[in-house]
Formats: sequence, C-alpha cells, structure tokens
Amino acid sequence: MQKETVLTSKAPAPIGPYSQAIRVGNLVFVSGQIPVDPATNTMPQGIGDQTRVVLGNLQAVLEAAGCTLADVVKTTVYMKDLAEFVAMNQVYAAFFKETPPARATVGVSDLPKGARVEIDAIAVLGV
Repeated sequence: MQKETVLTSKAPAPIGPYSQAIRVGNLVFVSGQIPVDPATNTMPQGIGDQTRVVLGNLQAVLEAAGCTLADVVKTTVYMKDLAEFVAMNQVYAAFFKETPPARATVGVSDLPKGARVEIDAIAVLGV
C-alpha cells in the first residue's frame, strides 16, 4: 500500500513538517487540528467556539481524504484547561451524534498559536 498525502485549503496549512492527513489504504490519519479559521487566519477565544472550528477543520481534511466524521474511529483531544471539558464536550457531541468514536482527552501545558484545544483523528473509509 502507498502513503497518500491529503491536503486541502479548507483547513489551516501545516505550520511544520507534517501533513494535514495521510491515507494508507482505507485508513486516514488526520494530524491535530487547531482552531484557526483557514479563510481569515483568526482564532476565536471561547472553548466552545474553538472546538467548533477545530471540528470543522477536521471535517474538511476528512472530506479531502474521501470520508466523513461518521468514518472516524478514534480521536485524541488535547486541552490546555481540563476545567473546560464540559463545554468542549457539548460541542464535540453535536458533531458525533451516532456511534461516537473512541476518544482520549489529555491535559497539556500549551498548544500551537495559543489554542485552547486541538483534536486529531483516525478514520476508516467505508465503515
């Protein structure tokens, strides 16, 4: 199987030596997405709005790889402040209504560009 780089202008461009996603066969590995709006290069302040933008970016990368949020089997959520978990989780739940993926949530000391949340994902095409 070959590795295929996934790239879309509908999500923030990588800010380092990594791909937005890599597709290998029917597996898609999406790099951590932060809450930067790709059209304006701005970031909202609140955790709810940041989570919404992150998941929109994640969705855009998945679509570029030929899949949807329904194909996601695993996510990792990185948060600067776990006290904001409930607010993040409310927005997250709206994106993953049926059969939500397996998930880990990790508290971190910092994230790129001062983001409060970052989410990566693994998807399987055709699940």
